[in-house]
Amino acid sequence: MTTTRLHRNAGVLLAGLVLAALAGCGSSEGPAGAVGSKGPAKPVKAAPVAPPGLPGMPPLLDPNDVYAADRPGKLSPVVKDFPSRVYVPNTNSNTVSVIDPATYQVIDTIPVGVQPQHVVPSWDLKTLWVNNNRGHTLTPINPATGEAGKPVEVHDPYNLYFTPNGKYAIVMASLDKELVFRDPHTMDRVKTVPVSCFGVNHADFSADGRYFIVSCEFSGELLKVDTERMEVVGQQKLPFEGAMPQDVKVSPDGKTFYVADMMAHGMWVLSGDSFETPKLLPTGKGCHGLYVSRDSKEMYVSNRGEGTVSVYNFPQKKLTKKWTLPDGGSPDMGGVSADGKVLWLSGRYDGEVYAIDTTTGKQLARIPVGGGPHGLAVYPQPGRYSLGHTGIFR
Repeated sequence: MTTTRLHRNAGVLLAGLVLAALAGCGSSEGPAGAVGSKGPAKPVKAAPVAPPGLPGMPPLLDPNDVYAADRPGKLSPVVKDFPSRVYVPNTNSNTVSVIDPATYQVIDTIPVGVQPQHVVPSWDLKTLWVNNNRGHTLTPINPATGEAGKPVEVHDPYNLYFTPNGKYAIVMASLDKELVFRDPHTMDRVKTVPVSCFGVNHADFSADGRYFIVSCEFSGELLKVDTERMEVVGQQKLPFEGAMPQDVKVSPDGKTFYVADMMAHGMWVLSGDSFETPKLLPTGKGCHGLYVSRDSKEMYVSNRGEGTVSVYNFPQKKLTKKWTLPDGGSPDMGGVSADGKVLWLSGRYDGEVYAIDTTTGKQLARIPVGGGPHGLAVYPQPGRYSLGHTGIFR
């Protein structure tokens, strides 16, 4: 070995000894177990690590309740000064009826495009988008003033959702057989995802926002879509001949998805993570819309074919009540009031809207509107941001 190499090795050894000595020089205030500390070493408990969510998604307020931000009256500063209204898209009249919930009266009728299906709150809560399905436009409504803006051209917008991080709008192009990811403000097309099922229409997201489950109404199928990759990663046929899945809702703990089926007359229950074959829970004829209570304990299930609302209890995992509209009707889509006391539902085949007491199930009002009322939005509602449809807030 050369002298130069001996000197180099000696230098490395000396440096290592110096570092070791420095590491051992702890003060009396140092960590337990270090040199000069006042006690023996104590085991350090690792902090719990939450599973990684969709990049950019606001973290859940409660990891055990995706609806924790939706408590009564917990309005975002963005919407706290908006007037309380119920916006009803009339599919056959090409209008939106605006109801004052304090008086149960229609106070305005807004002309929109052809065949409006749903009124959808934007991710940032600032705009209501009317989905003019066959008019191939979205009409923006300013919820602060109730005024409609210039329609935006969007092809086949049956329904509209937003990714949990607010990065994209997702148009459910039902007849085009596409999921179209768009800019959430301009609605410019970013990516088109063709699908092989028929009638994509409703969806909801996993607790971490990484995927969403989509119902395909006309082929009786479900899709699982990777949110970030914008790709279909799972597809299955529902185990019921003639199945017609509708609304989709995730449980408060984020572990279970419920899918209303108007031909199977009940809800399909499945794990979104495993995406296994679901089980059917009968609710009533024409099971259609799913809406979670403000305390996250119950879900209101509209049975359009029999004029009833079933109440599902999440902790008990069973149906506990059924309310019947006194004069029949066709309860369809809607939402819950900001205080949680009233369930608002459109009467799809009866040109009316129902207001229902969420404590007693009593019908509070029956309000005439235009023809074919469908996906009405109660606005504003509590929550930090909107995932779309008639108002899925987190």
